[in-house]
Amino acid sequence: MSAGTRGRPSGLVIGSLVAISFGTVFVLVNSGGLDAPWPLVLRVAGLLVAVLLLVTLFRVAGRETSAPQREAAGFMDRRYWLVVALEAVALLGGLSVINNVLDRPAVAVAWVAVVVGVHFFGLAHVWWMPLYRWLGAVMAALGLAGFVVHALGAGAGTVGLISGVGCGAALFAAVALALRDAVRRAAA
Repeated sequence: MSAGTRGRPSGLVIGSLVAISFGTVFVLVNSGGLDAPWPLVLRVAGLLVAVLLLVTLFRVAGRETSAPQREAAGFMDRRYWLVVALEAVALLGGLSVINNVLDRPAVAVAWVAVVVGVHFFGLAHVWWMPLYRWLGAVMAALGLAGFVVHALGAGAGTVGLISGVGCGAALFAAVALALRDAVRRAAA
């Protein structure tokens, strides 16, 4: 995204839809290990935030024009696929070790958060999106925090809250910031 271009940046809709989807999954899947009523509260809150973001996204997208395309070809860029391939290898390899060798399934979501966070650094470079560096740093930190609290004796529910629900909230926040920036650029 270029700060000087007018209109919404290319990829705003697709990127936001992906982030809202994965944010919702992070919240729904990883809130289940908490004591009642928290799973229901977090799931309802996550769904409400997702709906609010979707409504806002389609309002913003409906009134703005796309910014000019840059050199990168989005999902067609081979660098994107390299980042995704490395992410898949790290996810599958790490989860195999965590679950089958170390027998520590409680930290699986922490590993997912670290890997997904790191992959955003690659995407930030490929797509010229500084926001992705911040998102990547936050998600990786939430993943590392999950490992730390587990090492200190916390259970799977706490790890899921920090590394899973926390990453869902981070993805939602990134969409909200991208939408805010798109509205500001359009008004400039």
